[in-house]
Amino acid sequence: MHHFDPSTEIQDYLVFGEYGDVNPSITDSSTYTFLSPEKMKELFDHEVEGCFLYSRHWNPTNKYLADALARLEDSEAAIVTGSGMAAIVCSVLQVCSAGDEVISSRTIYGGTYAFFKNLLPRFGINVKFVNTLDLDAVKKSITSKTKIIYCESVSNPLLEIADLPKLSELANAHNIKLMVDNTFSPIFISPIHLGAHIVIHSLTKFINGTSDCVAGCVCSSREFINQMMDINSGTAMLLGPVLDSHRAASILKNLHSLHIRIEKHSKNAIYLAENFEKLGLKVYYPGLPSHNGHRLLKELMNDGFGFGGMLAIDAGDEKTADAFMKKMQDAKVGYLAVSLGYFKTLFSSPGHSTSSEIPKEEQVKMGLSEGLVRISIGLDNNIHKTFERIKKCLAEVGLLKS
Repeated sequence: MHHFDPSTEIQDYLVFGEYGDVNPSITDSSTYTFLSPEKMKELFDHEVEGCFLYSRHWNPTNKYLADALARLEDSEAAIVTGSGMAAIVCSVLQVCSAGDEVISSRTIYGGTYAFFKNLLPRFGINVKFVNTLDLDAVKKSITSKTKIIYCESVSNPLLEIADLPKLSELANAHNIKLMVDNTFSPIFISPIHLGAHIVIHSLTKFINGTSDCVAGCVCSSREFINQMMDINSGTAMLLGPVLDSHRAASILKNLHSLHIRIEKHSKNAIYLAENFEKLGLKVYYPGLPSHNGHRLLKELMNDGFGFGGMLAIDAGDEKTADAFMKKMQDAKVGYLAVSLGYFKTLFSSPGHSTSSEIPKEEQVKMGLSEGLVRISIGLDNNIHKTFERIKKCLAEVGLLKS
């Protein structure tokens, strides 16, 4: 267990508005005035702290959110982007040029997989997909062209746990960047502490928590973030993945309740996972001792937030999974919808939605069953009642051994 406490870092982050407002003022402006032409020239030459030029570059409201996220991840700096994919794309393209290689975990979000598999090769960047739990396989894939090892702290959708300290050792030994998507595990895993060089999030999910916007972030060294924001060569500047300042302000407000929400998501998820297991179901949840990453996660995680709000159960086949999800929506357990981290429970069948970009034979290799149902557990106040409703749905589709 690690004793870094991200919630205290966020609590101690104080920014006031223009008139002493308890919330920072929203800068509703795309461009900024200069007191002199000299000052404008100076800013185009190099960054001047506290000086703003144009909101595609920096906006004060986005800066507040970025600084808060840097505290959450304990990184030197951060930037915010218009989506999680924008954060991934900009980071990878900042590091890699034509001829370079990326080693990626094979169990990753479908959008990331599609970017790696279908788009990067068009720019001469090759991606090798490996089982990153197998450190020898990772080691064997490293060449002089490898620039990034990419993985998710808790993988989508099978919830495998990445051994970040060991992957970091490998990366450091070969002067490679370890890039980690921490979307499934904000606040309870701190990848920078475990050796990651670049951490990205889809803020759309748990960090914002209200499923009302799309946003992303990159947390890294000050040097790397400055490279990304460089006026002449930065991907985050030149590809233009800017986040609207009103959205940044609302995400910053939600960030302050993240610790309470994750604790509640986790509490509800472990209650359901344990009870599903007692019913004889095949359950994927890293809080269960039966989960292959349970012991590792206990070593890596920050204390006090639980094992997260994501779980998956195997309904056996596609037809049963579909019937089960339909019944759950009818029983008001939650919504049949992609995404996660919402205050209501969301469920989907990854093989046909969020992982559908991954070819069937690859899905089979990684153990992604046709009947897998991924569930993002909500903030239900009475999880016992929710469990009874789910149990009824399970019985109705024949998943309960009588």
